[in-house]
Amino acid sequence: MAGLFDKQSDLYLDARPTYPPEWYSDLASHSLRHSLAWDVGTGNGQAAIGVAEHYDQVIGTDASEPQLRRAIPHPKIRYLHTPPSLPDDDLVSLVGGEENSVDLVTVAQAVHWFDLPRFYAVVGRLLRKPGGVIAVWCYNDIVVCPEFDGVFKKFHDTTLPFWHPSIRHVFDGYRNLPFPFDPVGSGSGSGGEGRPVELEIPKELSFEGMVRMVQSWSAVITARDEGVELLPENVVKEMETAWGGAGLVRPIVYKAFMLIGKIKLSN
Repeated sequence: MAGLFDKQSDLYLDARPTYPPEWYSDLASHSLRHSLAWDVGTGNGQAAIGVAEHYDQVIGTDASEPQLRRAIPHPKIRYLHTPPSLPDDDLVSLVGGEENSVDLVTVAQAVHWFDLPRFYAVVGRLLRKPGGVIAVWCYNDIVVCPEFDGVFKKFHDTTLPFWHPSIRHVFDGYRNLPFPFDPVGSGSGSGGEGRPVELEIPKELSFEGMVRMVQSWSAVITARDEGVELLPENVVKEMETAWGGAGLVRPIVYKAFMLIGKIKLSN
């Protein structure tokens, strides 16, 4: 999956939502120390920037060099290219220098692409015990208005044959994503495996911004590579009419889901 987002790296930078700052302060409240954080699949550094407000140093890693070339500079963040061929021992050395050294691991809209057993094994080595926290999240839908939402669902259905199978975890809001960590909360919506915290991301979005977001979808790029254009002029025009016009900026909500946990310690 390393090259999946290389082609749309410019679109990705402009089109995706900004995660609310309170998410990061809440995550920081769960970790005992705030020395080092690791943002995995960092892309353009969108989540790393928020994490850096609460941790002394952030390591942002990604398998995509084009994404990293567009990463947002920050004095607390060091961005590193980590191709899938990188041995796990080298990854541990690059990120933390040693095991049991990372206070927070974050993965925004990416963990479903990972080799999960391998990734979780590395997290188990790096995350501080006790007190370290891992949080993974995704968003899977936007809510605009009844007129637009129906048209958008019709378009979304045309993309389904072109998604990678791993996207099923996003479609089900990480409810079936393996997550072998102790939840930080309890009960329904605790953030543990099968019980993601349900969140919302509010955003003011122009119609042009909405189109850029859709153009950045991996399914749209994959379809185009296979000779299928999912966003022909008539589809875009139908969306524009339902939106209320190309010049209208609307308040929208992204539906998001987060799993939060700590290393399971033996009694």
